[in-house]
Amino acid sequence: MKITVDFEECLKDSPRFRATIEEVEGDVCELESKLDKLVKLCIGMIDAGKAYNSANKQFVSGIRELAQQSAKDEVIESSLTKFAESLQEMINYHTILFDQAQRSIKTQLQTFVKDDLRKFKEAKKHFDKVSEEKEAALIKNAQAPRNKQHEVEEATNILTATRKCFRHIVLDYVLQINVLQSKRRSEILKSMLSFMYAHLTFFHQGYDLFSELQPLMKQLGGQLDQLVVDAAKEKRDMEQKHSTIQQKAALQDFSNDDTKLEYNVDADNGIAMEGYLFKRASNAFKTWNRRWFSIQNNQLVYQKKFKDNPTVVVEDLRLCTVKHCEDIERRFCFEVVSPTKSCMMQADSEKLRQAWIKAVQNSIATAFRDKGDNCEKLDRKSSTSTGSLDSGGEPKERSLKGESALQKVLAIPGNGCCCDCGQPDPRWASINLGITLCIQCSGIHRSLGVHFSKVRSLTLDTWEPELLKLMCELGNKVINQIYEARREELGARKPQPGDPRHEVEAYIKAKYVDRRFVRRPSDEELRTKVVSLSKQEKRLSSSSDHLPPKAPPPTPKLRPGSHASGQSAAARGGEARRDSLFCPDELDSLFSYFDTSSKLRSKKSADSGIQNSADGSRERLATAASSNSLADAEAAEAPPLPATLPAASPCKEVVFFEPKEYSPGLQLYWASFARSLPDMAEALAHGAEVNWVNTEEDKRTPLIMAVHGGSMVTCEFLLQNAANVNQLDAQGRGPLHHATMLGHTGQVCLFLKRGANQNAADIDEKTPLSIAVDAANADIVTLLRLAKMNEEMREAEGPYNPSGDETYQDIFQDFTHMASNDPDKLNRYQQYDPQRP
Repeated sequence: MKITVDFEECLKDSPRFRATIEEVEGDVCELESKLDKLVKLCIGMIDAGKAYNSANKQFVSGIRELAQQSAKDEVIESSLTKFAESLQEMINYHTILFDQAQRSIKTQLQTFVKDDLRKFKEAKKHFDKVSEEKEAALIKNAQAPRNKQHEVEEATNILTATRKCFRHIVLDYVLQINVLQSKRRSEILKSMLSFMYAHLTFFHQGYDLFSELQPLMKQLGGQLDQLVVDAAKEKRDMEQKHSTIQQKAALQDFSNDDTKLEYNVDADNGIAMEGYLFKRASNAFKTWNRRWFSIQNNQLVYQKKFKDNPTVVVEDLRLCTVKHCEDIERRFCFEVVSPTKSCMMQADSEKLRQAWIKAVQNSIATAFRDKGDNCEKLDRKSSTSTGSLDSGGEPKERSLKGESALQKVLAIPGNGCCCDCGQPDPRWASINLGITLCIQCSGIHRSLGVHFSKVRSLTLDTWEPELLKLMCELGNKVINQIYEARREELGARKPQPGDPRHEVEAYIKAKYVDRRFVRRPSDEELRTKVVSLSKQEKRLSSSSDHLPPKAPPPTPKLRPGSHASGQSAAARGGEARRDSLFCPDELDSLFSYFDTSSKLRSKKSADSGIQNSADGSRERLATAASSNSLADAEAAEAPPLPATLPAASPCKEVVFFEPKEYSPGLQLYWASFARSLPDMAEALAHGAEVNWVNTEEDKRTPLIMAVHGGSMVTCEFLLQNAANVNQLDAQGRGPLHHATMLGHTGQVCLFLKRGANQNAADIDEKTPLSIAVDAANADIVTLLRLAKMNEEMREAEGPYNPSGDETYQDIFQDFTHMASNDPDKLNRYQQYDPQRP
């Protein structure tokens, strides 16, 4: 090792030594600067390399995506996949190279700078300090006076000690300099050599990788030449075909002939005819849109885009007719009329219109000639209204359909003819208005929108019992007395059968949309009507088979929120009760079915909470069911309530108070409680808001009052007219809360079918389920828990089964049928009492 600074020279502390030290210090300072710069450049190179690798990865990902998109071309797909794998290997090699650069350059050189150069700087600091002290001792020793012996001795002693310390430190400093000068060569060379070997390895790996890839690249090069030749040949063929078709199109333009369309019932793809037509929308704007129509499998369907699922216009062409339309402004129009709708379409020319009309007629004739023709498809035809849980499935035996529903509805006075034009023997109905219609008027009503009229077939659709009773309590005579009250006074002519469609349509819009013929009541008439309804006793007692037992009469003039007085726990426990319709074995079997259903099992694997929910449901329901038999014993043992503490009543009593203002909404409010559907229809015709809120009576709505009135038909009428099934009163309770508190099982079933939120809690943090359990109403507990589990099952199924489980629907159909036709089985007037144990 070459010695940079001589040890002998350092003891002399000669000018030569000082000059050497100064030179070495400058060199070390420059070395530190260069090493810092090199480390920073290495860090920049590594960061740039990582960014390059990241971009390269994205590029390789793009190659893989292109290979997946070219899956139909095996050559391109396999080649691109192989290239992507090779480039990914190169990215891995680059990553290793940059890691090695970080270890060899950045880490090693930074360690050298931080450790060795730091020791050099510390040694230099001590050397500079002791040099200054030595210089000061020499000066002090030279200045000591001859005649002051003690100062001379002190100066001499300090100088001796300082020189001794200087020699020790200067030797260490020189040693540190010599070691640093020797080590820096090895550290720098070691770092750079490691870096260069990393490059050598990188290029060797790349060479080996592409050497293996080279045969494939040569093979693809040979195939590429053939691909170029084939592409040129295909181009010539396509240009020739293009020229032929262009000449054919020119001949068609010259002859002014339309595209040839033929009806082919034996087409291989099942499409007998297809082409573009303009279709008039059924909305209020009557816009026209161009759609691709086709006749296939005895159906008329259309698509907006090829990827869209076909929209069925006519499900069975056997049930429809087709005719020309000359009474509208557009040319070449024709109309296809089915039992459920009418569809107006427009062709591009007269020849195309005739071709489509002939195709539809041929399809109708062919469908009737086919073997195996049966009425199964008619039976499966369903309504799109919101009145039934199972409207899309097979009709239940308990739901009336066909002649049964038709006979019941047409037996109502005035229903034997169409409500609007008088056409005899109507086969359609508006379920929210409660009227019967002919096929032409039903099409016009459907075009008004469901917020005005909901149309349903009397012969093809299924009819729930509560909906059928709604139709029987209204009818054409009642509705016309409301909506045509001023027709003769205004001199308006009522349409007759056979009148032009546009005249009938104008009359129906004036009647139901503009309500031009409705007689507006005076303030005094409205006041008299509201007072009469509020004082009216349950006047439908003659047809009260759908009502629960009459509740105990409220205390006269008792404000809402007052408590009933003096009723003990024993008295409450002794009210009329009955056991659940389900025995414990049936309940266990029922819940076991839902727990072990194959539809729900897949959900359990992802969410174990459903099993816990089902188990908890069974336990809570068993508790509620068993409480019927234990209630009397508990009531007997419970001490009576003090006379000074009145029993709490959860449902505030319905008592009429003079309102600040009379309005149609208030009429609807009290008519709903009085179960008077004609008065409710009249209030709606006068502009009453179906979700009107009575701010003076705890923000109750007409639907909540219908619950207290006890009629399922009244609730059904409001729901058909867009009543909000989840609107809450001031106590945070919706219709489902009130129906549960009052023990109205049929209404609970109805609200659950209409999407009532059973998880909503009132201001006392009570949900309908907790109220039903506290009231020991096992039937309502059963319905609530089954609805909850069906909801969980439907979420597990997703879009594959939006209606839920068929067993659940069957159970709800049973309860609906029972509530309407055999209410005695559900009669358990048991109000919820939060103080009852």
